[in-house]
Formats: sequence, C-alpha cells, structure tokens
Amino acid sequence: MTPDTSSSARFVGQPLARVEDPALLTGRGHFLDDLDPLPGTLVAAVVRSPHPHARIVDIDLDRARQHDGVAAVIGPDEVLRTLKPFPLSLRAPMPYYPTGTDKVRFVGEPVAVVVATDRYTAEDAAELVRVQYDVLPAVVDTTKALAQDAPRLHDTADSNVASDREFVFGDVEEVFDNADHVITGTYSFPRYSSTPMECYSVIADWQQDVSGPQITAYSNFHGPFSMVPVLSGALGVGPSQLRLIVPQDNGGSFGIKAGIYPYIALMALASKYAGRPVRWTEDRIEHLTASSAGSDRIMRMSAAVDADGVVQALDIDFKENVGAYLRPPEPATLYRCFGNLTGAYRIDAVRLRSRAVVTNKAPTGLNRGFGGQQLYFGLERMMDKVADTLGIDPFELRERNLIGSDAFPYATPTGGIYDSGDYAKALRILKESSQYSELRRTQAQARERGELVGCGIAVVVEPSATNIGYVGLATPSDQRAAGRDKSGSTEHVRISVDLLGVVTVLLGTVPQGQGHATVARQVVADQLCLPLESVVAKVDMDTSTTPWTVTSGSYSSRFSPLLTSAIVEACDRIAAAIKVAAGVLLSADPEELELHEGTVRVRHEPDKTVKFRHAAGLIHWDPGALPAGVKASLYAEAAFTPPEAKAPSRTDQVNSSLCYGFVAELVQVRIDPATYQIEIEKVTAVHDAGTVLNPLLIEGQVHGAVAHGLGGALYEELAYTDAGQPTSTFMDYLVPTSAEAMFPLDGHRIITPSPVTRLGAKGSGEGSSMSFPVAVANAVQDALSAHDVEITALPLHGNVIHNLLSPTINSNRNEK
Repeated sequence: MTPDTSSSARFVGQPLARVEDPALLTGRGHFLDDLDPLPGTLVAAVVRSPHPHARIVDIDLDRARQHDGVAAVIGPDEVLRTLKPFPLSLRAPMPYYPTGTDKVRFVGEPVAVVVATDRYTAEDAAELVRVQYDVLPAVVDTTKALAQDAPRLHDTADSNVASDREFVFGDVEEVFDNADHVITGTYSFPRYSSTPMECYSVIADWQQDVSGPQITAYSNFHGPFSMVPVLSGALGVGPSQLRLIVPQDNGGSFGIKAGIYPYIALMALASKYAGRPVRWTEDRIEHLTASSAGSDRIMRMSAAVDADGVVQALDIDFKENVGAYLRPPEPATLYRCFGNLTGAYRIDAVRLRSRAVVTNKAPTGLNRGFGGQQLYFGLERMMDKVADTLGIDPFELRERNLIGSDAFPYATPTGGIYDSGDYAKALRILKESSQYSELRRTQAQARERGELVGCGIAVVVEPSATNIGYVGLATPSDQRAAGRDKSGSTEHVRISVDLLGVVTVLLGTVPQGQGHATVARQVVADQLCLPLESVVAKVDMDTSTTPWTVTSGSYSSRFSPLLTSAIVEACDRIAAAIKVAAGVLLSADPEELELHEGTVRVRHEPDKTVKFRHAAGLIHWDPGALPAGVKASLYAEAAFTPPEAKAPSRTDQVNSSLCYGFVAELVQVRIDPATYQIEIEKVTAVHDAGTVLNPLLIEGQVHGAVAHGLGGALYEELAYTDAGQPTSTFMDYLVPTSAEAMFPLDGHRIITPSPVTRLGAKGSGEGSSMSFPVAVANAVQDALSAHDVEITALPLHGNVIHNLLSPTINSNRNEK
C-alpha cells in the first residue's frame, strides 16, 4: 500500500527534541546496573593473565574456594568440561573459548572466575588464585607475525594467518601494464577503542529443568544477534534455551558491545557452578585491556593512473591484525566495505588480497565505522598521492574520478549497488562553502611567513544497513556449503492501537543514544496522520518475546533505512484495519477513505469524517459490526526484508550494504612550529543520507562521528610494547574531550532519497568517523608539503611530527 500523505502536519524532517532525554537528564535511566531483576544474585571477579603468551602449566583454585563468602570458582577445567569452542565465521583451526584453556594469548585474557557475595570478597579471593605459567615468546606486530619463524599462537594451525583470500575483478594486469603511471603507498591504521561511558555488564542465570539447561542473561549487548547462535553453540544449548534481555538504556557502544558475548557465556557457566544468578560489571582497566577494539590494518595500495589523472585500477593488500583469536563476527571488519571498496570513484578493475592475522593482542571487533575507517585511510591517502605525483589539485583530481550523477544505480566491480547520489554536487558545495580558492590563497601567504598550515579533503561512500552475507567472502566460493548461504538485512517492529486510539510502537533494536524512540514516533504519527501525543514508542529487547532475526541489532546504521521501513509497513496494515472500521461507521467503501489529522474521512467528501479513535474503539468494543471475514485486530508486526541484500555470488561479488550515503569533508589545520601540536581550525562537511528524518538528531550523529574520528586521528591508540604489554588506563590512552572538539564544524546536506527504503532514508551515524581521520592526515600532509615527508600512519601528534621532521631538520643543519 502507498502510505497516506494527505496530512498537512508532517513530523518527519522536523528537528524535534529527543523524548529519551528527560529521563536520562534526571537520573531515571534504566541501565543494567540500575536493575536487580534476579533475587539472590552473586557477584563475579575475573582473574586475568599478566602475560601476552604463556602455556598454563597448573592452576590452583582451592585457596580461593575456601575463602569466606565465595560460592564458586571456575577455571579452564570447568570451561573445557561444559563449553564448546565458539563457532567461527569460517573454518580456522584456532579454537576460541571465553578463557584460556591450554595457553593464554593476550594480557588480560580470563583464566578463572571467582563468584562471591559481593565484589570486594570476589576480588580478595581472586588474589588467592595461583596460576603457573610457562612464558612463551610473544608477537604483536602484524608483519612479524607473518614470518615463518614467528611465535605460533595456535598449535593446531600451520601459521598465524587465520584467513587469506585473493579476489580479482576486471583485467587488472592489462590495465597496470598499459598505465601511464603506477603509484604505490603503504599505510597503517591504528587499533583504537570505542570508550563508551558504560563498560560491559552481565547478569546470568543458569537453570536446569527436565528439558535441559535454561539460560537467562541480562546484558548491555546491542547486537548483531548473529551472535546468538555463536553463543548458544558454545553453551551447547538451542537458541530457544537461551534468553537474552537488553535493558532500555545503553551507555554507549559504537559497536564494541557486540563483543560482550564471551562474558555472557562465562557468567552463565559461573552461575551453573554457583547455583545462583551471577552479576559482573567490567571496570575501565578490564575494558581497555581485554574487551574489544577496532582492528589495526596495514594496507599496501597501488593505483594504475592514466595521463589525465584518472585512476583505472587498484591493487590492494590488506593485513588485518585481529588479535589472539578470530572472534566472531570477525573477519567482519575486512569485508564490511567490500561492495564500496572503490569508494566514490569510477574504477572498473580491482585486485585484493585480504588477510586476517592473529597476534598476542586482545581480539578485535566492531568499532564505529568499522572497515570504512581503515579502507578510506588508505584509499584517500592514495588519491592525494596521485594528485601530488601528477601535480593536480586534490579537489580537481577527485572531481575527475567521481561517479557521475547519471550513473545511479551504480554497480561497483566488487558487487556493490550504489542506490543514489550526486557526488559532484556535494563536492561543489564543499568547495564553495569552504571558500577553497580563498583558503588556498591565504595558506600561500601564511606559508611565506613560515607557518605550517594545510587543508585536507576526503570523500567517502557511507554504507548502511549491512547485508551480513559479506562475511561469507572469507570462505572461498567452492567451500561455501550449497544451500546454506547467508544474507539479509531484516528488521522487525510491532505496532498496536488501544481502545482510545493511542498507538504504541515496540522497537526491538536497542539504541545507544541515537534517538530511535523519537524518530519512531515521528514516522508513526506521519503515516497514521495522528498528533505526536497519540503515539508512544517503547524499546524492548527480550529474545523470548521480541521478534528478531540473526541480523537484528543496533549496528551499521540500520535504524533509518531498515527499522523505519518496517514501521511504514506495519502502519500500512494498521491504517487498512482502521479504514475498514471507519467504513462501517461512515457506511463507506474503505478504498474511498483516507486518514487526516486524527480522523478518517471520505476522500471526495472531506466533511464526512469519523475520529481515528472511534474507528479503533469499534474494533475493540463492537467487532461483530465488522464485515464478514475481517479480523478484529489492531496489532501489526512487520519485517522489512530488502531483496537487494543477497548472498555472495559464485564470482565473489556481494552488495555488502543495502544503501550508500556520501560524505565530502575538508579539514583545515595549523601546526605549531615549536611544539608541533596540531590544531584543527575548521571542518567543512557535506553529507547525503537520503531523506532526513530528524535534522537535529542527524546533526548530533555527525558531531559524534567527527569526535570519534578525532580520537583515531590525533589521540587514541591501543599501543602494545614489543613484549606484548598493552595500554590499560586513561593515563596512557588519550581520549579527546569536549575541549579538543570545540573547533567550528560547518555542516551542509544534500538529499538523494534511496529508492530501496520506504522513506528514502539512509544511515548517517558513521560517515565522518570514516572520513575525518584521513581528512586530518591529508591536511597535515599538506601543511608539511615543503618538507620531504609522507604521512602513512595514525594517530598524529607532536612526537610523530617531530620524528618525521627530524631527518629533514638534521639534514638542513648538516648542509649549513
């Protein structure tokens, strides 16, 4: 059905304030630590490895078990006796349990869990656990881990390579052979965290009945719920025996809480042995050391370029450091951006080698913009290098290579289908709004005075509504089981109407601060032509009662394209039922009726109306009046399943996301010549996320994504010593504060509605986290253009600039 659009009151597109904020601002949020859902809950503390690589020779748990107040202590024996390895995304002989069993492979890896009456007692008893280790050589560097003589993390594997795939699309060899220029660069993107305000938290309860284990777990897990079969597989239970409940509020995640599931399994096991529910809340040191982080990647990129600066082919080599285990959903980060591998450019030939390498670091996972941050750092640095090599302005080079507005829907060589866009228009707006020509003129004057100033550009295609089928690319097509392909981007919603006409929309996608309830109310009010006060939005995720599929979850900017589409479909069904009831009251054909400002009216006789709530009341109070065969139901459940999200083809092409937005960003920087401190003077950005559902919320998402990208660009890095000891506190791990993010942000927006979503909306929560780090790098490169240096890695700060310039400075001194 086509939604009614006759109402003059439209809420979608209006900057309405978030309905979630009053409760949060007055301390009435519902976070997991606010809840005490299971009486008699005990508290756990985790004993962790101090070594990055060591064999577990012996473990003594008896003294801890005898400590007053301790209910249970579990270690490797209990884990091996009860749990199975987590099912991996591909066949790799690298079994992964929630604790070390034969060895420990990273600092902070759990080796035991102590369960006691309170956290203090549990921590005290944890000090009594004695583990005898045989310390082994460690390797944290990706390149060193690839060496034949590198320390082997997994004795069951032939090497430290967990996954190695090569892909070729188009005649890459011929294009490179005939290219006027072949330009190559090697780039390194750092491992950094999401640093949410709220760390991991779990309450688990293992009950046994005649049908087997029944496990209930409360946690601040946000999805993807593809982790449910992974979790149930390790626990040895069916998904129906595992109930996951997520509280209404989540103190931030940005992807990182997808990695909480090993601790759900571990606390469930602790509950089994304690005989009571068990609560565990992670502290910040545990979080930084051992939770999860975005993967660090080494990228070698070669571009075949013609005489006019048009890039005709790419040859790419990705080496992904996934830490000690290939923890599901990894290697998601390697393949999430497979469909948009060529970015915003007309590049028809691509060769890619993609490797996931295990090292003695903590396992990786999702981090805001995962896959895109890494990809675009390499691709956009390469585009600047092409421009510099050919003596072309970076803006002009990108304009020469952009996909034209008349080319959409555009098929990329790797299988992506870009649904809509006008990249050239966005770039024109960026050039005009940043006053690029004047900016270059004033920069030239500043450089004559010896000032280090520069500007950097980045353009990125922003994928949203991930198609989980991309994970299948890690397995060669001839090894993928026939008939067992995986794909999809389904999202569910429930809508009901009470006897007074109040509409309730129930969301199963738990937000992390995005304002889902606010936008859901706007969409429902528009679709049913009701005032906002007649719509209530609730967030509830309970896998025993809330509709879900393995693709469900609050990740990869799914809400705007997927959940709002499901809302529209559910509203269509509610509207149809209301029109039938109104037809009875108006003695009219439902096909002749329309919804309008809280009423139902005859389309060609607008004075002939009945209130929406009266039509709803008839279904509740007088269902016998309904036409024969019509169900007395004002309850609708919809699952939006876009047909564009398919499994990878036998030629290894995949449309890895449903829709693709666009970001064009320009960053201006100034570098202090004495301290080399980098100051961001101004950011200009143009975003295209299709239909704007709420401009206030989308602006907040853009600012948040810029702040997240700022961390990776200038501050954050989970650094490891060569011996494998990690950054573990905020004294060493520097996170930008509001003071560092106070630079001016001049934001603009164009709208090219997506033809594959019901409202034309795309995601917009990750784009600047992908574009901003490389735009900063390009700006710093520009500021240092008078020196013979190249920016190839992040983060950038005074020490990095000093080390880059030291050879140049010393050389100049020697010449003098």
